[in-house]
Amino acid sequence: MTFLAIHALTFPVEDPIIKFLIELVIILFIPILLNKIKVPHLLGLIIAGALVGPNGFNVLERDSSVVVIGTTGLLYIMFLAGLEIDMGDFKKNKWKSLTFSIYTFAIPFILGMIGGYYVLNFSLLTTLVFASLFSSHTLIAYPMVSSLGVSKKISVNITVGGTMITDVLSLLVLAVVVGMTQGEVGTAFWLKLTVSMFLFSGVVLFVFPIIARWFFKTIQDKISQYIFVVVIIYLGALLAELAGIEAIIGAFFAGLALNRLIPHTSALMNRVEFVGNALFIPFFLISVGMLIDVRAFVSSWETLGVAAVMLVASIVGKWAAARLTQKTFKFTSDEGKLIFGLSSASAAATLAAVLVGYNIIIGETIAGEPIRLLNEHVLNGSILLILISCTISSFISMSSAQRLAEAENENTVSESDGHGEKILMPINNEEMTQKMVNLGLLIKAKTNTEGIYVMNIINEETNESSLKNAERILDNAVKMGAGADTTITPIKRYDSSVVSGINNVIKENEVTDLILGLQKERGFTPSFIYNLYNGYLKNEHINLILYHAIQPLSTVKNYRVLIPPHADREPGFFYALLRIWNIAKNSGATMHFHATERMISLLKRIVSKSNIEADFSAIMNWDEAQERADNLDRDEGLIIIMADRNLFSYSSQMHSVPDYLNKQTVDNNYILIYPFAKERSAVVESRSVNNADDFAAIGKMISKVFK
Repeated sequence: MTFLAIHALTFPVEDPIIKFLIELVIILFIPILLNKIKVPHLLGLIIAGALVGPNGFNVLERDSSVVVIGTTGLLYIMFLAGLEIDMGDFKKNKWKSLTFSIYTFAIPFILGMIGGYYVLNFSLLTTLVFASLFSSHTLIAYPMVSSLGVSKKISVNITVGGTMITDVLSLLVLAVVVGMTQGEVGTAFWLKLTVSMFLFSGVVLFVFPIIARWFFKTIQDKISQYIFVVVIIYLGALLAELAGIEAIIGAFFAGLALNRLIPHTSALMNRVEFVGNALFIPFFLISVGMLIDVRAFVSSWETLGVAAVMLVASIVGKWAAARLTQKTFKFTSDEGKLIFGLSSASAAATLAAVLVGYNIIIGETIAGEPIRLLNEHVLNGSILLILISCTISSFISMSSAQRLAEAENENTVSESDGHGEKILMPINNEEMTQKMVNLGLLIKAKTNTEGIYVMNIINEETNESSLKNAERILDNAVKMGAGADTTITPIKRYDSSVVSGINNVIKENEVTDLILGLQKERGFTPSFIYNLYNGYLKNEHINLILYHAIQPLSTVKNYRVLIPPHADREPGFFYALLRIWNIAKNSGATMHFHATERMISLLKRIVSKSNIEADFSAIMNWDEAQERADNLDRDEGLIIIMADRNLFSYSSQMHSVPDYLNKQTVDNNYILIYPFAKERSAVVESRSVNNADDFAAIGKMISKVFK
């Protein structure tokens, strides 16, 4: 029997192999073809879905398999939005998000009420549901905006935060109207809805992080960690449905719950984004396209009239809301357009609401035909709204995001912070490999994709087993870097001394940062302390970081950061501070700074122009600093900025720090940072401030380094 006989091509295609192949070919070639003519591939996938779907050439049926994977893609979009939102910025700009959500909910809702009640002559209940369709929006263009590197912009942040609020409000309107049609709105209804919302929010935002932190601390298997993330997405969606709201809100809340536990520079984050953008999200877009039926608009003028009202209410309303937000907060024109682009797409919540309304029967005609809360004209009009709004969203978001990205690259050096940055990590223990690589990925500049080195020292006494172990360590480190889209260069060094081998590699490769790992059980040994003061600290041009790892970096909730008096007078202080900032930004941990009043004043000025979560506590001397390090809580870490002899911030008590840490912090992560004592190049000089009293110099440093 021939292949063609076994796989007879009939439409719609039923063979799972051919069906899946067609969908993969669409996902593969549509972006390639459309990128050449500057058309967003999101739009191309929707159109492709319309062409191959049941209302097009009927090549593929929108069956359960398409719906399941498409639903996962929709949940993925909302999950990524919650996962990638900068929580520091979100808290700082929560009132802006609330303001935007009021604008983007109220204006389209009012236009929808006018259009439904006065133009289309709908009943009051139908008009309420009809108007709610335009208040919500789907962040369909968010993956594209994120890929352009502008997802950290305040305009994007408040749009994502506002999306959560406005979608919840619009779906609550739907829930209330559905309850009214069933005669259920009363004290019991409101009490049940309120309690279920509070229980849902509490479980997802407070219980999920506890479970996830335990899981990530206990299970190191990469595949298991990714499957756990997908389980959390669906579990959040399920709990949302049980609470009486749409699953997309649950997925968004699940992203917020894991926000601090999946660092943006980690391999797990890379896997989450990769699988979603490569498979699930494209399937969702194709499944949306399969709903489009062009013939419905040709066959009925009434459908076109309803669709016209819907387009005006939605597009004009979202544009007015974005414009008002731009004027209120004095955003640039491109930022206002980006807000409009992201918020103009109607898909998920709109489709869910219209299907619910369509399926509710509120009466019968004389002929026995059912009278629906939302009729077929609204259903078909919503499909046209989805197509046109997604088209507008894709074009506007892409063009404005590209201009913002180009402007940011031209006007700041934030994209070139990684230039000249070279991080070296000597590793001779398999257990330390993942811990060291994770720290290197966390502290590096986001554009540094090649400046990380791992090395292993081999001496004459090394046997064949040790050689294989060294190769295995280096290979594992390289693979971990590849998983986070970062090239890690392995160095196998033959030398009689570990210290001289490391120092030679530092000189040969112009290393800027040296990270040394302290093993969990040993901590500071006498030999390590001797090598520290008589070897590693002799490299006065490098930033030296000592790392004691007990638990994964992503599971540390906050750090106590001890900064000695006069530390800001050291040449490398602000460069070392940048490393602390990167840890805070990329892990979401809160930094509790303990420093002098003068230093706190300086740090507050920096924090006001950055996006980390921090608080401050004044100390007068090093003894007080040591007291603040006592009794660290569980899931709390310690960061200390240190200094060698003859430096401004050096204190004799610093020599007792290793013994203190060996006794007091054996069960906690800690990081000791020795900033470089001598400037090494123009690149490093641009990251340092020699006179901390010169506020103009500090401001320049902030704008260039901490933006």
